[in-house]
Amino acid sequence: MNKSLGPIVLAAALAAALAGCTQKKPVAEAPRPVLTTALRYDAVGETNRYFGAVHARYEVDQAFRVGGRVAQRRVEVGQTVHEGDVLAVLDETDYRLAEEAARQQLIAATTQAKQAESDHQRLSALRLAGSVSTSENEHAESSEQKAKAAAEAEARNLELARNRLTYATLRASQSGVVTAVKFEVGQVVAEGQPVLSIADPGEPEIVVDVPEDQVDAFRKAEFSAALSAAPEDSFSLTLRELSPQAASQTRTYRAKLRPEQARGMPLGASATVIARSAVDAAPMAAIPASAITQANGEPAVWAVRTDRYTTTSEPAGTVELIPITVHGYRSDEALVSGPPAGERIVIAGVQKMAPGLRVALPDTAPRIESESGDVTKQASL
Repeated sequence: MNKSLGPIVLAAALAAALAGCTQKKPVAEAPRPVLTTALRYDAVGETNRYFGAVHARYEVDQAFRVGGRVAQRRVEVGQTVHEGDVLAVLDETDYRLAEEAARQQLIAATTQAKQAESDHQRLSALRLAGSVSTSENEHAESSEQKAKAAAEAEARNLELARNRLTYATLRASQSGVVTAVKFEVGQVVAEGQPVLSIADPGEPEIVVDVPEDQVDAFRKAEFSAALSAAPEDSFSLTLRELSPQAASQTRTYRAKLRPEQARGMPLGASATVIARSAVDAAPMAAIPASAITQANGEPAVWAVRTDRYTTTSEPAGTVELIPITVHGYRSDEALVSGPPAGERIVIAGVQKMAPGLRVALPDTAPRIESESGDVTKQASL
């Protein structure tokens, strides 16, 4: 019985030994590739963009100095005019009649003044002869003075009538381009009513509207701009004027900026103004907002503790969660501080990280450890 079991036991032991030889050892999990960046601290300033338009620094509304019906209009929008050019003419009929009436009144007043002067001279001679009293002579003298004053007043009235006749013709007060026309022939316009605008294209500037919470930083900023028609041609600007009062409807402050060097710009063209404010006192690091996670409810990032290699294999390491301080956001970046400069952090896939997880760094170069223990970069992948 024992002899029959011996071969069976031996065969079972041999099979177990063979099975143990063929069993493979478990393969170690490969490090997970991650994207990283090294923290770099810089003095950080705020950058804002504003959309504005090119305006003329000097733009004047033209108006008749008298009222009346428009008889002629000699300009159109976009037309270039020169100082003194006729822009429009009112119906002059009433003003010519007024001038003629003032001329006739001046003739009458002048005649009366001459008559009063003659009467005074005659009475003065008679007073010396004792034929008239002193009071009669004084009365004649007073009448002469009144007549002369009335003649002088009528002369001024005639001058005013001539001026009003001249004002019926509207002339350009400056050279430039007509940017707006607000009347038509046959329309009755009031005295002083703006009827068209003339802009001087020689000194263009860019006008933007600044939100209330950005006004203080805007005053201290440095400015550059580019026209929409030529976005690659950027030029520097200087703040010329910032309104002290917000607009009632938009609650924004209007700013006017002029080019530091004279340049021509088409009026009405759109432009983008970039305002870079003064740098903050404390340096901060700008990192992608996607790199930020949380640790105990506080902002944190995954830092990579790299291994030291003596070969040129792909760098790898383990991740560790470290706290940071977030100072603000700028576009898709966050401004942070806390970790030392040069600390390498994970910037993508942070939700898949875990403490101690081994990661590969395909975005960094292999590093070789020198005899002194310093780690240097050998090549870029």
